[in-house]
Amino acid sequence: MIAHGLTSSMLFCLANTNYERIHSRTMMLARGLQTALPLMCMWWLMASLTNLALPPTINLLGELKVIVASFSWSNFSITLLGLNTVITGLYSLYMFVTSQRGKFTHHLYPINPSFTREHTLMSLHLIPLMMLSINPKLILGITY
Repeated sequence: MIAHGLTSSMLFCLANTNYERIHSRTMMLARGLQTALPLMCMWWLMASLTNLALPPTINLLGELKVIVASFSWSNFSITLLGLNTVITGLYSLYMFVTSQRGKFTHHLYPINPSFTREHTLMSLHLIPLMMLSINPKLILGITY
């Protein structure tokens, strides 16, 4: 739950930084921001990858624990959790691709550059995630 909290909070912060620049919550209007804000694209990629629960992240460990516990409770739950995992992965990739890749829409000019406070905020989300991925015993204790 800690990993989910940090990851989802980072994604909401990134969505807010997009909103501050384009003044719309529609992701289709934010296409091609990678060319205008390359460092923000890196933050979007890192947040999307942690949301996907890739193997080096702590999110994978949390998802595996939930899936194993649910499967021991009910065999049918593995189907629902597997479908949920696939849908989450597809949506994370869709969100990244629609907001960062594609042809840049020129109605966004002039676009404000990214600020140090935004990069600091993203770092304060990502550093604990990386530290927990390196040493999961910090939150798992003896169960790990």
